[in-house]
Amino acid sequence: MAGFSEFINGLTTGFTPVIGGDYKQEDFAYINLSADNPDLLKLEVASSEAFSIFIDEYLRNRKARAAYGGYNELRTLYNRSELFNNTEANRNIHIGLDIWVPAFSDIISPLEGEVHSFQDNNNFGDYGPTIILQHSSKGKTFYTLYGHLSRKSLETLRVGDKVRAGEKIAELGGFDENGDYAPHLHFQVMEKMHDYSGDYPGVVKKEDLDLFLKNCPDPNFLLKI
Repeated sequence: MAGFSEFINGLTTGFTPVIGGDYKQEDFAYINLSADNPDLLKLEVASSEAFSIFIDEYLRNRKARAAYGGYNELRTLYNRSELFNNTEANRNIHIGLDIWVPAFSDIISPLEGEVHSFQDNNNFGDYGPTIILQHSSKGKTFYTLYGHLSRKSLETLRVGDKVRAGEKIAELGGFDENGDYAPHLHFQVMEKMHDYSGDYPGVVKKEDLDLFLKNCPDPNFLLKI
């Protein structure tokens, strides 16, 4: 760990919530959604309802309240969406952290910042409603992304709105508005935005992976789940 990753790791000293409520570190269970997980072969991944049942059963079996994982994970889940699965894109490596909790859960900012941009990325399999915050610390500016939100979360936002650490910024959306996924937060950290606004790639192709991993360190360096 070096450079920007080390900087992000140094911003927090312990478990830092991004889901509102009374979640504790021990409430989270790691989940493997990579192409190597044989359990996914039994699942109709094109169905958001079936995937929700899969997540719920996984949590019950582990006596957990939330599932997390997915950074630098090769996934076949995106084959259902032309947004990722086409000859030009061929994107299947996930570079954010997914946190699987119920729809309409509160989303909170782990750090002080301000609204950089937001939009409804409403393609099938996309983020759906998305918020990007800008943060400054120790003379450095960087960004965090929150995807798969409710449309209501964007209604009163304004670019430049100030956000306190621990403040509610949004709610998770259901599958009918979050890109058609089982409810979850896609959380990502970016050193630079590369001219994106209201959006930033969260799934990339192998050829671009090194570039994106340098700009997007493991978000768990910050959250420490």
